[in-house]
Amino acid sequence: MTYPDEPFPSLPAGKEELFAAAAAEYDRYRPGVPAEAAELLADTVRDLPDPTLLDLGTGTGQVPRALLKALPSLAYIEAVDWSRPMLDQARAALTPVLGDCTLSLIQTSADIYAPLAPLPGEERRTPDLITCCRAYHWMSGPDVLAMAHRIAAPQATLAIMGDGSLWTYEADWTQALRDLIQRYLGPGRRAGVLGDYPKPVRPFQEELADSAWSDVAEHPFPITRSWTPETVLGYLRTTSFAGAELFAERHAAFEEEARALLDELADGGSLLEEAVFTVLLARRPGGAR
Repeated sequence: MTYPDEPFPSLPAGKEELFAAAAAEYDRYRPGVPAEAAELLADTVRDLPDPTLLDLGTGTGQVPRALLKALPSLAYIEAVDWSRPMLDQARAALTPVLGDCTLSLIQTSADIYAPLAPLPGEERRTPDLITCCRAYHWMSGPDVLAMAHRIAAPQATLAIMGDGSLWTYEADWTQALRDLIQRYLGPGRRAGVLGDYPKPVRPFQEELADSAWSDVAEHPFPITRSWTPETVLGYLRTTSFAGAELFAERHAAFEEEARALLDELADGGSLLEEAVFTVLLARRPGGAR
């Protein structure tokens, strides 16, 4: 089942539109959560009765979907994102696989998120697992970590996950693609409608070490991905650094030039990416609150 949508606080200017145009293609072209990583997450709550997940920056619900497959006993999901189109896509993807699990979708920023009030007759739930996949760099990390400390169950686990992007992956073909993007959009890395992308000031591990979530274990999962020119172009349309809206009337010309470049680089084969999907599992020492 799903709860009705709830009122939400005002969002920072521009953020709601950041990935809105990409929502329909996001699930099709963005890599999902590796099964091994989903099993690792499931193991943190597998022995709990009625485990509860809070997924921050849920996008189209890739983390809940992977966790539902690894953990059929998952009882409650609260999925948070600032984009209404993303949440609509998450609802469409998750509803058929929920089973007895309850889903709530909350449109707000993780930085200012507060738990929903329980429905009449229900107990207030506290998350046993809080996840953030490929989204923490868009958030105010210290604020999110402090919020998680306030609301999480005493023995909860916090997981921050990611694997970079085709912008950060170093290979001859990605360098050529970056050069082409920058020829159209300028020398910086764009961050959608927000302007240029601000690099994180501190590594995520340092922010965790300085927070209540200082008991951290790092779990790397190497992955080899094979891309085709078509899937690369579809992926680019879902990104903040090469979304269609950034090119405006020049997008068709960019895609035509990018397709020719990728066809030449692939030379009838695949474009390989050797990625590492990293999961930082963080807990509060002694389960302190």
